[in-house]
Amino acid sequence: MLELSKQFRFDAAHTLDREIQAESSRRIHGHSYRAEITIRGWPDPRTGMILDLGEFERALEGARDALDHRFLDEINDLGPATMENLCLWIWRRLKPDIVALARVAVHRDSSGETCTFDGVEG
Repeated sequence: MLELSKQFRFDAAHTLDREIQAESSRRIHGHSYRAEITIRGWPDPRTGMILDLGEFERALEGARDALDHRFLDEINDLGPATMENLCLWIWRRLKPDIVALARVAVHRDSSGETCTFDGVEG
C-alpha cells in the first residue's frame, strides 16, 4: 500500500472560549496553519497513480479557499474553531471527492502543534 501526501497553507482568525489563557483566546486572533492530506492505495495500472495530482490539487483548493483569510467562527458546520474541528471539517469536506483519503493533519508550525485524523471514529 502506498501513501501520497499534499499540503496547503491557510491563515485564519477565530475566537475561542477557554479556561486557560481565556482573555487572549476570547479576543479575535489569528493563526497560520498547514494542512497535510494523505491518500492511500495502489496505483492504477494504466496511469501509475493512486489519484491524478490535478484532481487531488483541485479538491484541496476548494477546502483551502473556504478557510483561507476567513473568520472561522462564521463557518456554520465547523463548531468551535479548534485544530481538532479543523481536521474533522477538512476530512468531511474532502471525503466525498477523494475516495482514497487516509489522513488529515492540521499543523500550527509556529507553536509546534499538530492534530491528526485518520478517519477512524470511536
